[in-house]
Amino acid sequence: MPGRDHGPSIKDDDQYEALREEGMSKEKAARIANSGEEASKKGGSRPPYEEWTKDELYDRAREVGIDGRSDMDKSELISALRDH
Repeated sequence: MPGRDHGPSIKDDDQYEALREEGMSKEKAARIANSGEEASKKGGSRPPYEEWTKDELYDRAREVGIDGRSDMDKSELISALRDH
């Protein structure tokens, strides 16, 4: 239900609710709702994950806390990062 107050940890409650209704996780919806307009302006500055090396993908997965990353191949790392 849009307009619900999710407390001080969510900056844009309406956007958060819309993203949750689309099926996004609470964490991902919160990150997007809290990013503000500057996030869309800076997007696209990195190459797509397919152009990253497996080591780069692994390091990124470690940074964001993806479990089981050491057993993943490159395509699994890409999927895990996109779903995170």
